Amino acid sequence: MRMPPFTLHSPASLDEALEIASKLQDAKKEFDWVAGGTDLLPNYKWHLNSKKNVISLANVTELFELKATHIGAMVKLHELVESEVVHPVLAKAASMIASVLIRRSGTVGGNICLDTRCYWFNQSEDWRESIDWCHKCDCGTEADCRVIPNQNTLCVATYQADLAPVLMCLDATIHLASSTGTRSMQLTDFFELDGMTRNKLRPGELVTHLTIPKDSAQWEGDYQKLRQRESWDFPEAGVAVMWKMNGKNSPNDLRVATTGLESIPGFHQSQAQYALEDWNGKESIKSLAESIRKAVKPVQNTWYTPSYRRKMARVLTKRACAGLLEDSK
Repeated sequence: MRMPPFTLHSPASLDEALEIASKLQDAKKEFDWVAGGTDLLPNYKWHLNSKKNVISLANVTELFELKATHIGAMVKLHELVESEVVHPVLAKAASMIASVLIRRSGTVGGNICLDTRCYWFNQSEDWRESIDWCHKCDCGTEADCRVIPNQNTLCVATYQADLAPVLMCLDATIHLASSTGTRSMQLTDFFELDGMTRNKLRPGELVTHLTIPKDSAQWEGDYQKLRQRESWDFPEAGVAVMWKMNGKNSPNDLRVATTGLESIPGFHQSQAQYALEDWNGKESIKSLAESIRKAVKPVQNTWYTPSYRRKMARVLTKRACAGLLEDSK
């Protein structure tokens, strides 16, 4: 498939990148940021909402810093896997993303800001034209959503990135920058429940880095993922569970987050807190897993059925809690 024409801008610093973005905005020209390009460029080839300008972040060295509590947006996924300072659960989640070749190109910022997916949307232009358009890529037709018919106000395309649930459980803060300044927020507050809006990035704004609290090493946990194949595929469901023991026989704190099940990753704090009350090992985990199954609301826009994905959310939660039982002995 032929790539649509666009102008590539290659700034050498963050300030230059933001300046280019500001000028394009002033000229009312659309643009995309490109990091590793593992998702954006294939979408451009499929003519999915392509822009006339693309700003590459490949030479912006400020975005490549990696420490135990600081992860730059341009850090490669493979670096997370290989690093000795990255939290082991985050490294595991990164190791389950796609293939080694993609992990060597894909970035942390790109994964966090991954475009939502839907099998009515992520197809070639010829395929989409043959069956009519959808709300997310309507090509000016004001088409309805094909998953939830007769409405074109909400997109239910699914968020299918792996890093977000682990980072949410680690209480990560995301840092953003634009030509007008910088701002930060908890990663749990970053996402918008709409498959088109996706997150709270403003026009001309980008992710610079994420920070993790210094006590992250005290948290243990696991990440479990449902996918069609053991490599390459996006998660059809993903569950991260993190806990802090503090030398006790039961967890002192517990966090659960999910991905691949709705338009945003889910942070299930109320379910986790309820499970901590009168902790009873296997029974509490069983109750927690069932509460996660009830909380998630997948729709029919990926390969597996919504009912199966909900059931697997329960199974994955139990699997992710296996180490919790060992720590409680």
